[in-house]
Amino acid sequence: MTPDGRLSGRWAAAFTGACGVRAESGLDCLRTMAAAVKAIPGGLFGQDAALRLEALLRGALGDAGFSAEGRGAGDKSPVPSVPETEYAVRFLSLLVRKNLFRRHIDSIVRQIEKRLDGQKGILEVIAECAAPPDSGFEEYLAKEIQKKTGAAGIKLRTRRKPELLGGYRLRIDGLCVDASLKGLLAGMTKELEHD
Repeated sequence: MTPDGRLSGRWAAAFTGACGVRAESGLDCLRTMAAAVKAIPGGLFGQDAALRLEALLRGALGDAGFSAEGRGAGDKSPVPSVPETEYAVRFLSLLVRKNLFRRHIDSIVRQIEKRLDGQKGILEVIAECAAPPDSGFEEYLAKEIQKKTGAAGIKLRTRRKPELLGGYRLRIDGLCVDASLKGLLAGMTKELEHD
């Protein structure tokens, strides 16, 4: 794992640890607020920017009917409870204060998703293909991997890699299964060189 990946993993662990059993709804709050913060132009780092951001987020939450006590009067819409919202505001402010928001927020969100998926028994699979696979193949592949691994669910993402020439390569939780034409040719070349 890269140093940036380890850093994002530590921040993801801190966020999920702070949210505890509310981590799923905390992630929803974090995603929503992070999208709004990304839209803010210019530099966003340091103590002053963090304080301004925190005030801005709290003001926006107040305008949306949130308060320290929860929903606005008469509001019956399903909204996240106060703790998750508070965790997200503080977390984003801290990332800005430490000058990590712009560079790491997407990676941190992915790491949080990965941790939560792991807790639910959902396995992330990346299928690299030379050509775009048809939806039937994707469904079949996901079912077969789920059957073989016993995972509660499969989150399958595909990436197009023309350099594979044909076939596919699967990346499953650090394991690589190479069924690509390029991989087969490389294996045959290696065997011929050893003989």
